[in-house]
Amino acid sequence: MNELLVLAADLQRRGERFALATVVRCEAPTSAKPGAKALVRADGTVSGWVGGACAEPVVVREALAAIEDGRPRLIGLIGEGARGPGRTAGMIEYPMTCHSGGTLEIYVEPYLPHPVLILVGHGPVIEALATFARAAEYSVLTLGAEEAAAALAPPSLAREASVVVATHADSDEDALQRILATDAGYVSLVASRRRAAAIVERLRAAGVSVERLARLKAPAGLDIGAVSPNEIAVSILAEIIQHRRTAKPSVAAEAPAARTAIDPICGMSVDVATAKHRSETAAGVVYFCCPHCKTTFDRREARA
Repeated sequence: MNELLVLAADLQRRGERFALATVVRCEAPTSAKPGAKALVRADGTVSGWVGGACAEPVVVREALAAIEDGRPRLIGLIGEGARGPGRTAGMIEYPMTCHSGGTLEIYVEPYLPHPVLILVGHGPVIEALATFARAAEYSVLTLGAEEAAAALAPPSLAREASVVVATHADSDEDALQRILATDAGYVSLVASRRRAAAIVERLRAAGVSVERLARLKAPAGLDIGAVSPNEIAVSILAEIIQHRRTAKPSVAAEAPAARTAIDPICGMSVDVATAKHRSETAAGVVYFCCPHCKTTFDRREARA
């Protein structure tokens, strides 16, 4: 167990996303007991153990979802004969008929690096925004125009990154053209409405696509009637947080969930791409969560 926590601490230091799953309650018979832990990395690899072939795929699926949306969850793997739905408010329940009737309740908590905010430029708004963003637990990097030209070349920024540009000079356009060519999820420009419109038009004339320009928030910030630099900084940070909390998962993140099948024996959802147990039938391939379900199904098919 200590090795697992050491691994978790190491991943946090390196800024790698992962989720920690902990058994918090069980109803016998179960092989996993309260306190058992597993660490699930963003690529789906598992260290530790919270249950067998039926439990692990569910835990991995929910852990990956937690890593994507940043929200912890309590899952219940409920065996035959246990109490039905509604046993615990807020619990995500799954049927578990692969073992001898026990139940596991597992808390899954994501551990994510601090979101990245890159500020390009200078001035009171940038200074206030850096202070407020650090207080909101953002990892803040402030760059001058020349530094940004070297650091923000594609594809240097991931979808989770936010960038605010405020050089108040012609270098705004150069910086925005580079940033909009990356995957940065939030990009904004600190400028008046008139100047922002002029810059957007020049970016369009320079060949920046309509799709890329649609990602640009210009002028930056939610419309809260902000006037002072501090108020403008608050409006921009509020917009960044709103984008972060409401952004839809990437297509890549959604794809695995769409490739699932239902185990006809226990009713569990099985990832088609990684399913180890499957049977060929006249109606197509049938997928199972564990050897027991496959054996049960094959016996039924043989008698049919």
